[in-house]
Amino acid sequence: MKKMLFAVVVIALTAGCAKQTFNINGTGSLAKEEMQTFFISGLGQSKEMDAAKVCGGAEKIAKVEVQWTPLNIVLGMVTFGIYTPRDARVYCEK
Repeated sequence: MKKMLFAVVVIALTAGCAKQTFNINGTGSLAKEEMQTFFISGLGQSKEMDAAKVCGGAEKIAKVEVQWTPLNIVLGMVTFGIYTPRDARVYCEK
């Protein structure tokens, strides 16, 4: 029984990761990363990060991505889905 429970937990932690990447001008280097707070899987919520302001102009934005990491999944599981954070990153050209 313990082995089965362990297997279910491992599968849940590794299978649920999601990542959305928007390549604009190559790869660039990481300029800003923040964990954005959502509740109940972000139902009816939105967060904004001004990538042009972070990079010093829209032409300097290289890539924008949002990821649901294993840590985010664990935090969501511990709070029974009430708190469900996501990581947002902005990459800028040099």
